[in-house]
Amino acid sequence: MSIKALLNKPALTHEKSLKTLVENRTIFSLDHCELNIFETYQKSDLVPLKFNDLVVTSMLRGKKIMHLFDEPQFEYLPGETVIVPSNVEMKIDFPEASKDNPTQCIALAIDHKIITDTLDFLNEKYPKEGKSNLWKLDHENYFFYNNVELAGTINKLIKECMGDSITKDAIADLTLQELIIRIIQTQTLKKYDTEKQLDYHSPISPAIEYIKTNIRETINLKDLSEKACMSTTSFYRYFKREMGMSPIEYILNQKIKYAKKLLSNPKINVNEVSYATGFEDCNYFIRLFKKYEGVTPKQYQLMNFTSH
Repeated sequence: MSIKALLNKPALTHEKSLKTLVENRTIFSLDHCELNIFETYQKSDLVPLKFNDLVVTSMLRGKKIMHLFDEPQFEYLPGETVIVPSNVEMKIDFPEASKDNPTQCIALAIDHKIITDTLDFLNEKYPKEGKSNLWKLDHENYFFYNNVELAGTINKLIKECMGDSITKDAIADLTLQELIIRIIQTQTLKKYDTEKQLDYHSPISPAIEYIKTNIRETINLKDLSEKACMSTTSFYRYFKREMGMSPIEYILNQKIKYAKKLLSNPKINVNEVSYATGFEDCNYFIRLFKKYEGVTPKQYQLMNFTSH
C-alpha cells in the first residue's frame, strides 16, 4: 500500500443546486484551460465522457472504475491522476456512489497551444541529450500516484481557476506550464521505476541502475556522477531537471520503497529493515519513513499485514 499526496477538496454542491445526480458538472473557464468539477451521488455504469482538449483528471472523493484505451478497467481513487488525450472517450462506473458517499473528481482541460508552446520552450532552452530525446507527454504512461510537487501544482491551479483575482489568467498560464513539466517529470520517474530495461541513451540511466543495485549501501553523489560520466554539478542539474527531484531525494525514495517491500514480511523487525536499507541510525530511518509515508515503519507493517 502507498500513502498518496491528496488534493484539497472543494466544497460539494448544495443539494438544491444539483442539476443531476450523475456527473453533476461545475465549470470554471479561463483563457487557456477549463476546470470541471464532477460530482456523482448514485450508482451508475459506463457513463461516457470526452473532451476536445487534453484533460488532466484527479480524484478527490470516492471511487470510480475507469474504462479507457480498450485496456482492462481499473480502480480510480483519491491521490491518483489520469491524463487523457483530446477526443478520447472514457467510460466510468460509480459502484459505490450515494448521497452520503459521493464521488468528486476534477477534469482540467488544457488548450493545445499552451502545451505545444511549453514543450517547444523546454526543447529549445533545456534540450535533452540525444537527437530524438525530446520533452514530450507520454500518452501511454497515463496513470500515476500524485507526489507532493504534482499535487501542489494542481492545488494551485484549482485555487486560481475558482478564484476571482484580476490576474488569475496570467497566474494560471504560468501554473499550467509548471503542471506540464511536473507531469513529464512524474512520467519519467514512473518509467525508471517500472521498466525492466532502462533507456541507455539517457546519461542518468547508469546512475539509476547503480542506485537500484546498491540500495543497501551508502550512495554518494560523486559515485553517481562518475557513472554518468558527468561533473557532479552537471549531473545534479540534469538529474533534477529530468526527475523533478535531486539525486539524494531519489535515493531516499528508492530506499523507502525497498523498506516497504521488506516490511511486507510481518516477521522482520524495524532495526533489520533500517540496516538492510543502508541506514546506520534506526531513529533517523523511522523519522524519514514517517515523513515520506505519513506513518512509522511499524505502523506501516501492521497496516500492510492486516490488509491481507
